[in-house]
Amino acid sequence: MCLKICFIGIGSIAKRHIKNIIKIFVDKNIDIIIDAVSRGGKRKEDDIFQYIRNVSENIKDLNEIYDVVFITNPTEFHLDTLKEVTAYGKNFFIEKPVVSLNQINRIQEYDEKKDAVYYVACPLRYNAVIQYIKKYIDINQVISIRSISSSYLPEWRPGVDYRNTYSANKKLGGGVSTDLIHEWDYLTHLFGIPLKVNCMIGKKSQLEIDSDDYAIYIAEYLDKIVELHLDYFGRKTIREIVLITKDDTIVGDIANNKISFLKSGRTIEFHEERDDFQIRELKYYFEILYEKKENYSTIQHAVNILKLTQGEIMT
Repeated sequence: MCLKICFIGIGSIAKRHIKNIIKIFVDKNIDIIIDAVSRGGKRKEDDIFQYIRNVSENIKDLNEIYDVVFITNPTEFHLDTLKEVTAYGKNFFIEKPVVSLNQINRIQEYDEKKDAVYYVACPLRYNAVIQYIKKYIDINQVISIRSISSSYLPEWRPGVDYRNTYSANKKLGGGVSTDLIHEWDYLTHLFGIPLKVNCMIGKKSQLEIDSDDYAIYIAEYLDKIVELHLDYFGRKTIREIVLITKDDTIVGDIANNKISFLKSGRTIEFHEERDDFQIRELKYYFEILYEKKENYSTIQHAVNILKLTQGEIMT
């Protein structure tokens, strides 16, 4: 069997996906062919290109059909890229967020290819902490949830000036409210869509960016409440979910891969490597393609979550 894959954009997340795909299929009797479209062409100094057969500078230069096309360029270009590359792909993996906020209406008008799988990345739901909560915690016992993701944007990408990244640029789809869409994805994965949500989104720090650097939400469910805090300026990384239940307070420390039950004193530690949860997501994606597993992250789902980041709820 031969699996043909094409990446549109070769940034940090594309490089991670490529290396993880190689890890997934290294022991399987499957040949992997990877091509790419990158405006910079093939750069000899970048070791990722040892895994890539051909590099084109434009989509129109592609000359074959791929089993999967990964759309991993900046968010602002996702929609136009998807339209342009549709003819070259059987299935599509789109990085989050699916599109920029100003393109929500346009993506809903996109005519999806019949029988193709469109999947939008949502890797944090594959993190060991979130998977444990999903499998073992009775959500009917949860009364209140507090979720936080706080970290320092200039330290996100070592060696890269944060001011030149898409995160810093509102026009390219940056801003903490959408950049950290992971939190809303896993919250809805665990608890569903809330009945209503209030939010505050803006900029308060001295970071040299024109995008929002904080987003704070209060969401209400029929039987529980959610508080969510996101920011780009926290000098010590915190990424956790706190579940206040009828019998205990459970702290899911996503950044440090552990769950603590504060009343009972029990702690569970997960031995996770940096790529483990993203490898789980890629494996599940290929299971959707070849084992007909259910696709939980369609374009429409991704649009619903994107609207939720702005305090809007799809009815």
